[in-house]
Amino acid sequence: MTCGWLNTSDLSADPAGLLIGLHRQPLLAVLRPTTLEQACQQLEQLQMSGLRHVELAVAVHDDWVAMVRQLQQRFPDLRLGAASVCHADALECVQAAGLTYAVSPILDPGLLAQARVAGITLVPGVFSPSEIVLAVQHGAVAVKLFPATALGPGYWRSLAAPLAPLPFCIAAGGISVADVPVWLAAGVDAVALGSGLFVDGCSADDSGRIASLLRPELAALIARLPG
Repeated sequence: MTCGWLNTSDLSADPAGLLIGLHRQPLLAVLRPTTLEQACQQLEQLQMSGLRHVELAVAVHDDWVAMVRQLQQRFPDLRLGAASVCHADALECVQAAGLTYAVSPILDPGLLAQARVAGITLVPGVFSPSEIVLAVQHGAVAVKLFPATALGPGYWRSLAAPLAPLPFCIAAGGISVADVPVWLAAGVDAVALGSGLFVDGCSADDSGRIASLLRPELAALIARLPG
């Protein structure tokens, strides 16, 4: 892992303390709940499993902001952030919701500047060596390697010689629970999981609601990680 890149000079650029948290437990869950009830079901299980960092896909409307504020009150021990932040309006919703970190699938220097003014840690998406260098030049304290599976686990380490020191890297996009240890061993600092967190086709409970069920292999993985 390349956590040696993180030092005290970076902390002021990471007001959320995201990198320190991910150094302790290098895993994020990415959720796309459509209702408050669904979000609570999923977050309850992730919290019980011991997971700390969860991204919520952003939606640009007041209902999303209100939902996220309620979730922060109900789950104060989780480090909630925003996912899929691609433009200024989305980042404004992140700020209105009171979140301190956000993750984007794209690299937008203007968005990084906006996040810095708002006191939000924004992790931009990168794919090429040029994008990695540009992200660091524009003040990114970490990058999201996306879509990671298109590049393979060995890609990040192959950049170490020409680009050292590499920034803190979160690999995301198509990674399965079983592949998380492989990616961490290959040199990325953390992994984000979106699909495959919950069992597909869960049956309804006694009230007729469809309940999310955390995959057993994910719970086992979280138990093995530091935290």
